[in-house]
Amino acid sequence: MVTLQDTYPLYLNNKAVQPNTDLEVTDKYTGEVAYRTALATPDIIEEAIAGTVRAAEPMAEMANYQRQDVLNHCVKRFQERFDELAWSLCIEAGKPIVDSEGEVTRLIDTFRIAGEEAVRNYGEIQPLDISPRAAGMIGMWRRVPVGPCSFISPFNFPLNLAAHKIAPAIAIGCPFVMKPASLTPLGAIIMGEVLAETDLPEGAFSVLPASRAGADMFTTDERLKLLSFTGSPGVGWDLKARSGKKKVVLELGGNAAVVVDADADLDHALERIIFGGYYQSGQSCIHVQRVIAHADIYDQLRDMLAERVGSLVHGDPKKRDTFVGPMISEREATRLKGWVDGAVAGGAKLLAGGGCEGNMMQATLVEDCPTDSDLYREEAFGPAVIMSKYSDWPDALAEVNDSKFGLQAGVFTRDVHKVLLAWDKLDVGGVVVNDVPSYRVDNMPYGGVKDSGLGREGIRFAMEDMSEIRNLVIRRE
Repeated sequence: MVTLQDTYPLYLNNKAVQPNTDLEVTDKYTGEVAYRTALATPDIIEEAIAGTVRAAEPMAEMANYQRQDVLNHCVKRFQERFDELAWSLCIEAGKPIVDSEGEVTRLIDTFRIAGEEAVRNYGEIQPLDISPRAAGMIGMWRRVPVGPCSFISPFNFPLNLAAHKIAPAIAIGCPFVMKPASLTPLGAIIMGEVLAETDLPEGAFSVLPASRAGADMFTTDERLKLLSFTGSPGVGWDLKARSGKKKVVLELGGNAAVVVDADADLDHALERIIFGGYYQSGQSCIHVQRVIAHADIYDQLRDMLAERVGSLVHGDPKKRDTFVGPMISEREATRLKGWVDGAVAGGAKLLAGGGCEGNMMQATLVEDCPTDSDLYREEAFGPAVIMSKYSDWPDALAEVNDSKFGLQAGVFTRDVHKVLLAWDKLDVGGVVVNDVPSYRVDNMPYGGVKDSGLGREGIRFAMEDMSEIRNLVIRRE
């Protein structure tokens, strides 16, 4: 068993600093204090932003192989500290240990991919002689780092979602300040500890746990050229409104749907929906919230799901057989419990679960959910799934689109024509075929439309957001 330290520092301009131990972080299952870490003050945030400005030129001048060496060092050290990273995530996030280990694997994958992409920053030769006035002209372009970046990451994937900001920034050559979620800051702090072992220029990075009130500079300071935020839609769009001239990338929420057609393999669909709906207590922006099943197989799939949901193991995330652990807080569990109760009061039928004690919300399955209820319209962000039925494929796609969100959607069908129609018609950032919308590989373009955000994650695509095209035009004599 790994033992956490009592206190942890923040990282300011590449160095560990312990100005205080003001941030108290709890074990999300027991509620006891797990550790304390430093909390950044406005003066520290100011010093960190100034450091990124000083580091911008030396970061941009680093050779590609040097950036790759930094990222490969991180891969090696994360592999060596695998158990520590998984255990800390299990404690501070309440994430079942099996899921925590999976996230560490994805952290490693993300840095490994970034190491590969660091030496693939291609440009293009472009003939310009499109008319007589441009005779003898040739152009070429390349990407250059945008400069100092500001990153704000969420509590639910505190390792991998922070990695999806940090790793591409290093790969493209952008210095950054990172504000991890105050509920789960340790993963980012450990990343800072590993990065401090490298030869990155001073000021290349700062990892600063900070209160929301004290972190306004992460958004408004004009020296920062890009803000990348992952979190709730309400907060994200507010940050964009206050971000000034800087580029903004938002990866926000969803209420993802999966469509199960009559020809689907129901045993396979069952296993994947159970995973997508209830892994890490449904606290994922692409967790399966809506299951839209064909009328011919609806009753069978409903009964299969109800039985499995009712048998899922709830409890201590440190135990390897636990599938559903605690939600991040009692407030969030109480909120979701209220949404479920409100849907049932409005006519929905509870098929499984529905109970709540403290921050332990039971895995819940509901059918006939009122379309004007919070459980249908908003992001549940917890272990609750609703079911409905359809008869015609276009109607199912229209139901998927009946949402202010548009992150990802899943479709289970063997009909390639239905697959292509879904790809054409679904107003989402990604369509996953014969799997759930919760599926993500860390090199793919990932992000949403509508209230689900702006821009795309995935190393190559994040590097594009963190860079600008610089053109060169040559008149050949």
